Amino acid sequence: MSYAIYVGRELTASGHAFLAGYGDEPSSHWLELVAEARHPAGSTITVGTTPAADVPGRLSEIPQAPETARHLRVSYSYYKGTPAPLTNGGLNQYGVAVRDVWSPSRPELVAMTPADQAGLNYSDLCKIVLERARSAREGVELIGELTARHGDVTYGGNSHLIADAEEAWVVIEFAGGKGLWAAERLGPRSIRVSRPGYIGEVPPEGDGGRNYLWSENFISFAAGQGWYDASSGKAFDVNAIYGDGKLRWDGVAWVEGHLAKRAASPEKIGFRDLVYLLRTPRLTGDTAGYGQIVPLHGRCEEDLRMMWHAHVGACAAPFVPVWLGIESVPAEFRQHRYLSDGEAARFVDGRHSEAVSAVPRGVEASRSATEVFKRLLYLAFEHPEPFLAEVHAAWDALETTLENKAEDTAALARLALAAGDRALARRHLTRTVQDELLRALGHAESLARSLDLRRQLQFGIGEAIPPKGPEQIW
Repeated sequence: MSYAIYVGRELTASGHAFLAGYGDEPSSHWLELVAEARHPAGSTITVGTTPAADVPGRLSEIPQAPETARHLRVSYSYYKGTPAPLTNGGLNQYGVAVRDVWSPSRPELVAMTPADQAGLNYSDLCKIVLERARSAREGVELIGELTARHGDVTYGGNSHLIADAEEAWVVIEFAGGKGLWAAERLGPRSIRVSRPGYIGEVPPEGDGGRNYLWSENFISFAAGQGWYDASSGKAFDVNAIYGDGKLRWDGVAWVEGHLAKRAASPEKIGFRDLVYLLRTPRLTGDTAGYGQIVPLHGRCEEDLRMMWHAHVGACAAPFVPVWLGIESVPAEFRQHRYLSDGEAARFVDGRHSEAVSAVPRGVEASRSATEVFKRLLYLAFEHPEPFLAEVHAAWDALETTLENKAEDTAALARLALAAGDRALARRHLTRTVQDELLRALGHAESLARSLDLRRQLQFGIGEAIPPKGPEQIW
């Protein structure tokens, strides 16, 4: 149950589009830089899911692309029967960003899904868009082509929101094993929130692919099931016919309404508006595994493409700028054993070769950023009235500073690139990102120590199960 926000470039104060959101899985999350790569002829990748999934399936092999793109993403270690590492969002060197969000299909479609379904799962599709797509439209076409050729596995319906500097596309992949999918284009004046992903009415005859794309059987299958009368002349309501019939859920309506008001104001929509919508406890809590805001620039050096990263839900973690040109991610922000699936039965030495940790011992010896920020989240939520506002004030102040620093960092790296010294630019970006990520981590530790002391002296240690927390729309 993830969350995605798209804002078109004509509605923003900066003049560029944004794709933002978070992933909603409880297992470990980590920041990952994946380098561009060439793959030998005949290379394959494993896709699909296992019989342990809610909707069972099987794994299969499909061809790997000859070349894959450099990209940043957040990975995580568990979702029911789906092999790790998983991802539901990131940014690639071509300026294509993607977010994965569930989208429930109608019960009859879920019931039709074959028990031995095979093909690409939601994370496979997300990774492939990051690895191969050079535009948002190409990302949609990849999903359509690959699922037609190799099939897709579902847990009951899913969607992706794929964006570049000019446009975005909402893609819905429906359950049933029938290869049903549909996509809607979002333009420079669009606002769209997915939780879940949705598409409403579309012209059943299509529009030549300008604003809508779908699988070849999309209209005919619904007619064959008696779900749509093709002779009625009425629009085809995608959500009512193939989805849950709810269209915009309450949280979606609230966020889209908030953004529409901001877009109509003289200031338009800015970075701080997106931070607010990913930080407010009305929407974000322990279920949010991380936060992500991607500014979608058009003509931009690949190394200077960037995303703002919050290492757990942004209600307890600051957004820090991370550029695609960095050489590595600090060990503290990589995968640790904390909350990683399967690690409770593994070891960090070689005495039991059949049960060695997936995490390098050197990395595990560093602090876990996830654990530090999660502790801060739990402390702040124990007594949100005094504590949460303090945490938010601290992170708002830090992000204001980082916004200004980010411009200087990019300017200096751009000078190095213009001089033909890419190695220097990358070293500069790497040092800056490492310094700022670790500084934020240190601030989180200091805040946690302060809140822990004060709650013990003022309130004591709460032991309520389930604990109380802020009321949320979803």
